[in-house]
Amino acid sequence: MQIKFGTDGWRGVIARDFTFDNLSRVAQATMDYLNRDGSGAQGLVIGYDRRFLSREFARRVAEVAAGNGIRVRLTDGYAPTPAVSWAVRELGAGAGVMITASHNPPEYNGFKVKESFGGSARPSTTKVLEEIVAFNQANDRRVVATPFEEALEKGMVEFFDPCAGYFRQIGRYVDLELIAKAGIPVVVDPMYGAGSGFLPRLLAGVHEIHNSENPSFGGQAPEPIGEHLTELSALLRGGDYRVGLALDGDADRIGAVDENGDFFSSHCIFTVILRHLIEHKGLRGGVVKTVSTTRMVDLLARKYDLPLFETPIGFKHICELMLTEDILMGGEESGGLGVKGHIPERDGILLGLLLLEAVAVSGKGLRRLLDETMDEIGHFSYRRIDRRIEVAAKEQLIARLNARPPVEIDGRRVASTNFSDGFKFIFENGDWLLIRPSGTEPVLRLYSEAGTPEQVDRLLRAAEVLAAA
Repeated sequence: MQIKFGTDGWRGVIARDFTFDNLSRVAQATMDYLNRDGSGAQGLVIGYDRRFLSREFARRVAEVAAGNGIRVRLTDGYAPTPAVSWAVRELGAGAGVMITASHNPPEYNGFKVKESFGGSARPSTTKVLEEIVAFNQANDRRVVATPFEEALEKGMVEFFDPCAGYFRQIGRYVDLELIAKAGIPVVVDPMYGAGSGFLPRLLAGVHEIHNSENPSFGGQAPEPIGEHLTELSALLRGGDYRVGLALDGDADRIGAVDENGDFFSSHCIFTVILRHLIEHKGLRGGVVKTVSTTRMVDLLARKYDLPLFETPIGFKHICELMLTEDILMGGEESGGLGVKGHIPERDGILLGLLLLEAVAVSGKGLRRLLDETMDEIGHFSYRRIDRRIEVAAKEQLIARLNARPPVEIDGRRVASTNFSDGFKFIFENGDWLLIRPSGTEPVLRLYSEAGTPEQVDRLLRAAEVLAAA
């Protein structure tokens, strides 16, 4: 089987693609890489989420690391990805591995690599890992592993709590006391994932739903998008809560529900937190967004005279810029947001607390904060829809759009295009449409942003016609 890393790690369907044998091969390649560049001597941090067999998969990676002479710190229970990423940096480890498929459906699991700086493996790194896996398979490289109990006895594997250091960092970044004094009624939906229990531990009085262990995630993908948060929205509409927060399966992505019970997308979150960082925390720096992210970020960057960068989808691209440039904030449409002064990594827990800090400082609800910004820079609507697509149809669509991209969509002239990641069509007034085949699932993602919901819907309908042609 050919192993390919997607936007963040290697993922596959459990028992079909993501098997112990394939995992062992990827783990062996990772240890070969770490020992080759010398970082294996600094040890490896391993964490895992609440998916089916994640604990056992993590232990198998630890066995392979120990067999290759690399000492392991293994989380003593499930943990959010950002806590594991922070531990890599704080402990000075050579790298980290997180067993998670993030927001993918329940039948998936995955293998994320974190580099020594505490962020997602860069494209240059994952390319080498893919090459080592292929080389090892072609040359019958044996997987070297030490049985787990033996590795524990020898001190090659030790358990640790990743939360203590992570919580200290959170307390340095966010004014938890200020938030607590504001008395904001908050409800959190961790979507049965690895973020369960963490926000209540940081902030007394926070109520949680869907926090039990449930590897099926209630029968849906643990992705904090509007259609998955109907119960959270209902609680806000009931009037007992003022802010609703949601985390994805490994808690590196954030979603929210506002004081009216309406879904508050990552674009809205990005906009509110960016302004909060600038105006209330006095921070400056560049802003990074992916191709599927709102224009509101562009307009705020212009308003505050901040450099703006745009990347393909995948936080690893944002991470690279955060390592080389002075970046204040970076984010993507899927709810992955990172900030200056932390790790170059998505962190749903930290970003949720920053939203609460913005509400506490201003005394205003999330929707009011966003509306005040839109009153200044313009009003925007956004929607994404996903459609299943067979591999052959996906390949035909890609070939057709590359060869003959439309010059007009829904009767509107295409002013410019951006094909750096998918097919983005930009119109004269700044409205845009993106057609993007997923790199990890048999799914076609269609995105649009325009001045009104009706314009967004028209563009998405036109995209569906284009895709089916």
